This record gives sequence, C-alpha cells and structure tokens, in this order.
Amino acid sequence: MTTIFDSATKDAQPRHPEKAHRPDTELLRKPAWIRVKAPSGAGYQTTRDIVRAHGLHTVCEEAGCPNIGECWEKAHATMMIMGDTCTRACAFCNVKTGLPGPLRADEPENVGRAVAQLGLAHVVITSVDRDDLEDGGAAHFAATVRAIRAHAQSTTIEILTPDFLRKEGAVETVMQAPPDVFNHNLETVPRLYLSVRPGARYYASLRLLARVKEIDARAFTKSGLMVGLGEAREEIMQVMDDLRAANVDFLTIGQYLQPSRKHAAVARFWTPDEFKSLEAIARAKGFLMVSASPLTRSSYHAGEDFARLRAARAAIRS
Repeated sequence: MTTIFDSATKDAQPRHPEKAHRPDTELLRKPAWIRVKAPSGAGYQTTRDIVRAHGLHTVCEEAGCPNIGECWEKAHATMMIMGDTCTRACAFCNVKTGLPGPLRADEPENVGRAVAQLGLAHVVITSVDRDDLEDGGAAHFAATVRAIRAHAQSTTIEILTPDFLRKEGAVETVMQAPPDVFNHNLETVPRLYLSVRPGARYYASLRLLARVKEIDARAFTKSGLMVGLGEAREEIMQVMDDLRAANVDFLTIGQYLQPSRKHAAVARFWTPDEFKSLEAIARAKGFLMVSASPLTRSSYHAGEDFARLRAARAAIRS
C-alpha cells in the first residue's frame, strides 16, 4: 500500500513523518572500509553552484550519498527530477516523504542546460516516486531526456526510474525518448519487501525491466541491490537469476548505510572480499557488467561503467 501525507503544514513536519514515532534502532559502528572524506575542493563547489543556479535537486544530497565528495569534484551529479518529496515511505531511504507539489514545466530544460554547462559525457537522471501523477511522471522523464539531447548531443543518458506501479503505458512513454540505459533498482530480496520497500512489488519491478527489453531488445538495462538488511547469500543469488531471466545487463551491489535511528537497521556490514565473491558469481551468471563493493551506488562511476558495458556487448557480437 502507498502512503501519502498531507503537505499543508509540511514546513512543521519532520523529514520522515511516517517514521517519527518508530522506536530508535541501533546504529552499528562503520568499519574502516566504509569511511570516506568529507566533501571539499573547488570542483565540488563548482558543481554545487551549477546545481543551485538551475534550481535542481540531486539524489546525491537528498539520499545522503557517501560518494558525493568524490563525484562532485569530477562534476558528476545525479539529477533528481519531479521535486524533493516522495510519495513512498521506504524504510531505507533518506529522501523526504510527503505529498509533492506540482511538476515544474521548466525543469527538463533546466536539467538539459545544467548537463551542458557541467560538460558531462554521461549523466544519470533519477526521481522521487510520484504515485500522485496519472503516469507516475513518465512523460516528464521523456521530456527531460529529450531536453538533454537538445542541449548536450554527445552526452549519454542513464535514467533510474521508479517502478511506475499501476501506471499503464508509463514505460512505453519513457522508452519513446529513449535513454541509453534504463535502470530500475530491485533494492533487496523479495522476503524483505514488506518491511523495507512496502509500497513496491518485487515481481512488478522485475516485469518493468523485462518490458524494457520487449520494447527495445538493444536497450541496456540495469538494476541494483543493497546488502546488509538481513538477506541471505542464497537469496541474493536467486535475485541474480531473476534479473538474468529478465535479460538485465548490468548489476550493482552496495552496502546499505542507515540514514538515521528511525530507518531500517543495518544487520551487518559485508566485507570487501564478500563483495568480490558476489561480483564473481554475478559475472558467472551472465551479466555483461557487474559493480559490487561496499560504496557502490547506482550512479557511482556510471560513465566509466557504461563504456565498459558497451564494450562488453560489442565483444560478444564481434
């Protein structure tokens, strides 16, 4: 079930009103391999200024990504369209929950201009869930892709979409643009969906990814998982099999990091060696590209990974 909150007094509400009365969970001490440097540097500030100048939101900030310092220093910012407020209430996510405002008609053009100003070779566009919109925001995604094409013709475009649950025709609308990479994250194993991702449906997400390939068999598809929420290794392997059955090309796996004591607790920290093992298994199952490490996120090193993904497909066909 999707939960939507009244925004009439949103300024007085906490960032996550649905979590406000939950008991605090334990915060585990992060191991040495998780720690990163605080954001700094001229490149970081320049990226921040460009994002602000165009009135844009980024998932880097809203989700509290640990890699923001490294990525923004290189002018790699993941734009988050359709506002900063999500209609879902996932237990792992730091993005604000509530009833969003109307879409900004000028946002696609602003994103296109910002991408051109940043000089990006590859850009990732994501969004909040917009269950309040008839098409879930699909037309806005398509308009944003087209605007980037107009302003930055050489930039490759990766989109990280919501599940468009019960939004008939949404994925078809998005794929008319089309993006270079269609990414939708499964996030976790099906057993944990009710507690971790209650507004979503595991098999609906799988079907979304499979549908992209039905529309365009040449499209690159991608999905991501978090570990550390209590999943078993065997369950992750089953998810890999499900994704391969949907012909997904690229899998990312990263460590879940708890945003606050009100969010889902970290069950444990997977070690770097365990991530290497998961990567080896995923490659053996047939993924063209796998990125698995404690700090891996969907858009982390996305440009470099897309180049490797294209090269892997070309090598198979040659």
